[in-house]
Amino acid sequence: MLALPFAVLALLLPSDPPLGGVFNGRAGQLDVPLPRLEQTLTLDGFLTEPVWGQAALLTGFSQFQPADRRPSADSTEVLVWYSPTAIHFGVRAFAPTGATNARLSDRDKISADDYVEIILSTFNDGRQAFVFGVNALGVQADGTLNEVTSTASSSSSATNTGRTSADLSANFVYESKGRVTELGYEVEVRIPFKSLRYQPREVQDWGLQLVRRVQHRGHEDTWTPARRDGASFLAQSGRLTGLRGLRRGLVVDLNPSVVGFENGARKADGSWGYSPQGPEYGGTVRWGVTNNLSLNGTVNPDFSQVEADVVAFQYDPRQALFYPERRPFFLEGIENFAVGNNLVYSRRIVQPDVAVKLTGKSFGTNLAILSALDDRSTSIGGTGNPLFNIVRGTRDLGRQSRLGFTYTDRLDGEHSNRVAGLDARLIARKVWALSLQGAMSHTRADTNATTAPLWAATLDRQGRGYTFSARINAIGEDFDAQAGFISRRNVVDYVVSNNWTFFRPAGSRIETWGLTVRGQGTGPYDAFVRGRASQDRKLHLTTNAALRGGWRVSGGVYFENFGFDPALYSDYYVERDLGAVKDTVKFTAAGDPRLHNVDLTMRVATPEWGKFSGDFFYIGGKDENFDEWQSGLVHIVTVNARWRPTDQIRVEGQYQHQEFNRWTDGSTVSIRKVPRLKVEYQATRTIFFRMVGQYDTQEKLDRRDDGRTNDPLLLRTASGSYTRLSGFKRNRVRADWLFSYQPTPGTVFFLGYGSSLDEPEPLKFNRLTRVQDGLFMKWSYLFRL
Repeated sequence: MLALPFAVLALLLPSDPPLGGVFNGRAGQLDVPLPRLEQTLTLDGFLTEPVWGQAALLTGFSQFQPADRRPSADSTEVLVWYSPTAIHFGVRAFAPTGATNARLSDRDKISADDYVEIILSTFNDGRQAFVFGVNALGVQADGTLNEVTSTASSSSSATNTGRTSADLSANFVYESKGRVTELGYEVEVRIPFKSLRYQPREVQDWGLQLVRRVQHRGHEDTWTPARRDGASFLAQSGRLTGLRGLRRGLVVDLNPSVVGFENGARKADGSWGYSPQGPEYGGTVRWGVTNNLSLNGTVNPDFSQVEADVVAFQYDPRQALFYPERRPFFLEGIENFAVGNNLVYSRRIVQPDVAVKLTGKSFGTNLAILSALDDRSTSIGGTGNPLFNIVRGTRDLGRQSRLGFTYTDRLDGEHSNRVAGLDARLIARKVWALSLQGAMSHTRADTNATTAPLWAATLDRQGRGYTFSARINAIGEDFDAQAGFISRRNVVDYVVSNNWTFFRPAGSRIETWGLTVRGQGTGPYDAFVRGRASQDRKLHLTTNAALRGGWRVSGGVYFENFGFDPALYSDYYVERDLGAVKDTVKFTAAGDPRLHNVDLTMRVATPEWGKFSGDFFYIGGKDENFDEWQSGLVHIVTVNARWRPTDQIRVEGQYQHQEFNRWTDGSTVSIRKVPRLKVEYQATRTIFFRMVGQYDTQEKLDRRDDGRTNDPLLLRTASGSYTRLSGFKRNRVRADWLFSYQPTPGTVFFLGYGSSLDEPEPLKFNRLTRVQDGLFMKWSYLFRL
């Protein structure tokens, strides 16, 4: 009997049909009149209580990734019912004995495990949803899903997921317990209505999609037969119908916190000393004004980081690096602030003394308002506290389309910045999506004022075998969003991408493979307005394959052509040696106005095996050397390895390597190597210990007018003097230790220590010098009234 496919075996197991009815997704039974039961339940991971016999049973899952329109190879059953105060889910996921990946882990860290996602669209609008994920042991991963952009991929076909990924930033209070069985695993989930926002109606319908990740096959299954050729994934959900008598009760969350620091630094006499800070007291309050509106306020919030941002490499010096938001106050309701071109970026608010936020949905309109008074130290003039005001609203249009409005301002004495914009996402014939955006900024600095535009348009066709995407994004030279994140101004970027995906029969060694042809042009905004050709031009050809068992491989060839950007080198000069004297002349392309490059890329990702997984990425070839405006030989490598020797220990290693050599003689221009190691021990679901070690070694040689005069390059300073662009070495070690106790979101105790050290030569570890260190403690407790 064990030789039978497990989808068949599950059907042979004797079981009584539940009183709530059976709803088969593949049979199109997608409207579920959900049973309302006046019962309570203690979660233990066993679906043996009589109440589960009265639930609705959802079956008939379909494969969605890597190929849709096929029955799932492993059977899944989900039982659903609701009480007056919560909705309950019971999951039976069938799999061969020993094939289930299940381990204790920190919250939101279950991507390597077998897990189930419950996607609840409480407003039944096909545009936004809550996401509640649980692995086979009940470890949670939660967040939100907001389809503000297209699901089409502009870079590769085989990796095109066909759906928007969930944002796991937000954390919600809910219960879950799970266990591994001989036939797979079982999970119980209880989601209280206090943790949700939903419609202000006595009787209402909710959208529901269930997603199961099957690691031993590398598959993703869905309850409804969702198709990849759809502009909206949420619009393909089923429905829980006739929900009534929902009692959310009074929703008031009080979350006081206390933080203390000891920061170490070297004193004037050369000794090492510490300066204690705190304890600092703060707190946050959340009030559920109605079923669909929440008001949050905070005073002196704790924004301490428990893990440093991972080092990000900069490939183009004209673009700033983006780091995601991590701070709890800004994470709740963050999906409502989502807008194209990152016109809202809450990390611009550095350390607010006080902030208030209103988020929710009413009458088909999502509304998000944020006001924050930042610390005086962030003021440009140092005369007051900068005030941020952010308003974001989106209005539903028809079944899947929406219209949005954004307003932000930063007021700082004589300095101010205001941005106003409109955007829309229009869906046609279920596979076409048109996204439009326009915005204007007005910036005043003392008596000077500037106004500049931003506009963008994207047309996507989300097909199963063929996907098309065309995008243009334009940002004026003086456009400024001081409450947002603009990686590069004065630029017009346009992309056209064609993706073909080919599906092989079930069980084939290669399950899907694809081909992408992508063209891109980039140039200054004013040049585009005057009808000039793009400054940078790229043609990328890539191919991808999803292999049986979860392997993914890709490779490509990039043809790129870069034009000289005078603005980037406006302060560059060449030191000319004229014998008895030296001369300083303006740096120019000097006969090389364009750089012609050819790069090769390769990526390999392993399946999520029980104890190991990893991925490898390489790009190399003839590439631009921005430091000297010359072609160079580049090698960029990223390797990630994840080892899980037990259910409680996780070891993650990463190595990043970026190297630029001169094309003319092979000498090194710059090299950077960053190995990083993270070791975690998960004692229980609520307690873990973590150590993160990172070594960042960077070396850059003296820059020269390579391939032309070979004379030294100079940089003109703000005072008008000149300094050589000399080489440097930097070798920094960073170590962070953390003890964490987090029984529920909002209730935490952190105790951590971090230290940074330097040494003159890389990886010698014999002349380490401490640069800074610090010890911190944080405690907060969530009182839910």
